[in-house]
Amino acid sequence: MKIHTLSEESPSRFHDELPESVETVVIGAGIVGVSTAWHLAQKGRSVLLCEKGRVAGEQSSRNWGWIRQQGRDPDELPIMMEASRLWGSMDRETGEDCGFQREGVIYLASDEKKLAQLEAWLEVARQHQLDTRMLTATEIESMMDCRPGQWLGGLYTASDGRAEPWKAVPAMAVAAQRAGVKIRENCAVRTIEQTAGVVSAVVTESGPVRCERVVLAAGAWSSLFLGNLDLELPQLAVRSTVAATGPAPDVFNGNAADEKIAFRRRQDGGYSLALCDFREHYIGKSSFRYFKPFIPAIADDWRSTRLRPSAPANYPDAWGTARRWRADQVTPFEQTRVLNPMANRGCVERMKSRIAERFPALAGVEIKEAWAGMIETTPDIVPVIDALDSPRGLVLATGFSGHGFGIGPAAGKLVAELVCGQAVAHDLHRFRFSRFSDGSKMNLGPAL
Repeated sequence: MKIHTLSEESPSRFHDELPESVETVVIGAGIVGVSTAWHLAQKGRSVLLCEKGRVAGEQSSRNWGWIRQQGRDPDELPIMMEASRLWGSMDRETGEDCGFQREGVIYLASDEKKLAQLEAWLEVARQHQLDTRMLTATEIESMMDCRPGQWLGGLYTASDGRAEPWKAVPAMAVAAQRAGVKIRENCAVRTIEQTAGVVSAVVTESGPVRCERVVLAAGAWSSLFLGNLDLELPQLAVRSTVAATGPAPDVFNGNAADEKIAFRRRQDGGYSLALCDFREHYIGKSSFRYFKPFIPAIADDWRSTRLRPSAPANYPDAWGTARRWRADQVTPFEQTRVLNPMANRGCVERMKSRIAERFPALAGVEIKEAWAGMIETTPDIVPVIDALDSPRGLVLATGFSGHGFGIGPAAGKLVAELVCGQAVAHDLHRFRFSRFSDGSKMNLGPAL
């Protein structure tokens, strides 16, 4: 079985010259950072996109590839609906095949409790005029080549879709570069310089760049970066393993998940598989520092998370990872160019048995590759999208909690509007940075 990942040994594709100054520096070339840079360039702004490792090297190329409106937090859903529309034109906009198809998403319920949870979300869908509906067991079995009698019903959104992450995000980066964005891989931003409380420059490992705005879209590394600026972002990360089959019979052409396993059809004729009831958290300093704000999320789904004693060396929350550094020092971002966790082989074996149990036509299908990613999450399972007052000029776009791939194009558009001081098309109060420090009660996003 091949282990599929981008790593720091992967060839660098983007190595534009470092400018002396730009209007905006974007830190992190995952889908949100790339999309932000692209939208800023379309507004005529000069942009440098800095990536410590590889474009989409971490979670943006390792996710499930779902583009899902269904099950979203009510405040997140309008943004996701816009993202769905943007995905519909992605091939035309990038000039590349990103693998986007609207083949629908089905959440499957094995018991009455789960079925009631799915039915409750229907009201959110109705409020936003989304094409979501409940399916009976008979309807599910007519849509899927599955073993009968497994599910009582399901929630279905036909307009939801899928894309190929390792193709889509680099294609967006090429489009951004074509629009004028300067993109530099192997270029960690060490810190931000301020003048009278206002952003004035970034210091990269290759030298300083003057700028007026900085967007932090650094995924699992965001909390570590902000801590060096004396800003507290409660963020933890979990390891999630994904596998891909070889070519397989067509049991369902969209995305589906029950309480135990999720799958989606791939462009290459196989399926991507993942477990819904298993993730791993490496215990580190932040596990203790941010335990209190995470208590509601832990209590809501404690059975699905396995604790591991410590993170590998140089991970964002490893015990030995530096929390403080100067602009002239080598940083953790240079010590780990690409966060590249090993796949959990035990998870892969469970995926094989579970998918075969549900879909007999897939019994014995080959697992051709597997990989893992570190998913950053916030205490309430929704992102931070906010322009800070201190330092003024810093905009945060992080903490997408495993939901960033689908929403990325619209999130980038919103962040670009924030950077430019324009009217933002959506209410971002739910996603403000201050919610973690102003005494607000944590309002968990739906665990669907």
